[in-house]
Amino acid sequence: QVQLVESGGGLVQPGGSLRLSCAASGSIFRIANMGWYRQAPGKQREFVARISSGGTTKYADSVKGRFTISRDNGMNTVYLQMNSLKPEDTAVYYCNIDVGIYTYWGQGTQVTVSS
Repeated sequence: QVQLVESGGGLVQPGGSLRLSCAASGSIFRIANMGWYRQAPGKQREFVARISSGGTTKYADSVKGRFTISRDNGMNTVYLQMNSLKPEDTAVYYCNIDVGIYTYWGQGTQVTVSS
């Protein structure tokens, strides 16, 4: 069984920063891609960023230049550094990982950007 535990969400003013973390534990042999998605109220879940096991990254256009995804393979942890936050970044953020043919999701962490 694989578990993902997210942390780092909260309330921040526009222009501020937050760093999300997602730690994976359990029966993990090798994690391929690790990523972040988000879901705002009344909207579908959308892709934010992804990082491969080799460190190749991909970002949604809406966060390019503001968000940075990274990972610590030894700790089975993925991070999302979010800078220059905007009110439209408000959402529940979910991490996910690919292990073999399976994809696992975290429980989500709320990020609210408001003055």
